[in-house]
Amino acid sequence: MNKADSISAIYEAIATEGFTERTAGMISNLVNDIEDGKTDIEGFNQQEHAGLCKAGEALIGARIVAGYAAESLAASSNAAAGQGKPASWQVDELQEELIEQWAKNTQQWIDDSENMLKEVFGPMIAQGAESKVYYMEGAPSVLKERVSIYSTTLKALDAIVLHNALFTETPMNVIGFTRDNDGLFRIVLTQPYVNCLRLATKEEIDRMVSSKGFQSNNDSSGVNYISERIVLEDMHPANVFIDELSGEPICIDCIVKYRK
Repeated sequence: MNKADSISAIYEAIATEGFTERTAGMISNLVNDIEDGKTDIEGFNQQEHAGLCKAGEALIGARIVAGYAAESLAASSNAAAGQGKPASWQVDELQEELIEQWAKNTQQWIDDSENMLKEVFGPMIAQGAESKVYYMEGAPSVLKERVSIYSTTLKALDAIVLHNALFTETPMNVIGFTRDNDGLFRIVLTQPYVNCLRLATKEEIDRMVSSKGFQSNNDSSGVNYISERIVLEDMHPANVFIDELSGEPICIDCIVKYRK
């Protein structure tokens, strides 16, 4: 990888000149190197790196920008005696702000998204705490506007990576970013449409996650699981379907994050 396109050089360029054409080009070059397997993002294993690449260029670029936001806030806190570690909401707020700036400068920001999504992808067919889901009859994919329920935007992006690594049948591909009519920052992504035979049973979900190296965390709710490095939460039947074609349980969405 060219030194000019390293993470440290990109962070320096953002700090000194913002999201200029040169900075955007440096980020794009690094994204391409990551997708081509020429370099890795620190902390991801091979399976997670594959999940990162499935999530697409927009997510990888946003993750680079979010990483800069977290590092710059930490550096400013260290420089200010007695200021202490920045709060998660401060990190999240800056990550959203900088990703929005970068996305607008690279044509990955979607204005008036809710009306556009209805016109292009079909009507909204579901809405939960985390996502608004749009679908046009017969299309191979659904479109989701996903709001973060994680402590920072970086963790919300990593949740998509981890989902893709664990649940390869329903990969999420980020196509842009927006703010909804309430001003909430949202990640816009596509995901394969699943023909649902029925909802999975608790026993079927237990077997599926066990095959992936997870066990119950014994919190009494019965929908949360842990492995050596990852936590799965909200694995209830409404998020896990039995696929009509394969007859196997297939996870549509859940809360997924690294263990502390």
